[in-house]
Amino acid sequence: MNGIVVYHGGTEIVTHPVCKFGRRYLDFGQGFYVTDLRQQAADWAMQMADRRNGKPVLNRYLLNREAILSEARCKIFDAYDRDWLEFIVASRRGQPVADAYDYIEGGVANDRVVDTVNLYMTGLMDITTALRRLSEHQPNNQMCLLSQEITDKYLIFDGTEGIR
Repeated sequence: MNGIVVYHGGTEIVTHPVCKFGRRYLDFGQGFYVTDLRQQAADWAMQMADRRNGKPVLNRYLLNREAILSEARCKIFDAYDRDWLEFIVASRRGQPVADAYDYIEGGVANDRVVDTVNLYMTGLMDITTALRRLSEHQPNNQMCLLSQEITDKYLIFDGTEGIR
């Protein structure tokens, strides 16, 4: 299979990802999240292990991104911009904006930018200021698989890796 290596950090080995298992109001909706940034997934696995008093697990997969982009309903965010911010805010408010897609990729609303997102969501920061602050950051990358059919077809488990 042609593909790129992606990772999912957590506390369990996930050989067969299930899209509708996670929380509903995440950045890109309820789906299975992976990243092509190994350290980002490893950091997340360690955070989860600390919260759950468990052992961090770094799951590795092959993702046929090219096939997904040609076949599925996709949304790609290239920057922390107005489109990204409005999508994240809508999703976190429970609006079903992700329902129109099988695959979404873009920046993570992580510790570096979440304060800006939250200040904008609560009305304590205007859009111009929020976008200026977001533009100071290079996005990390996350990919959210929202379709079980696409996930089963184009995301292949490739083992686990040690962390550290």
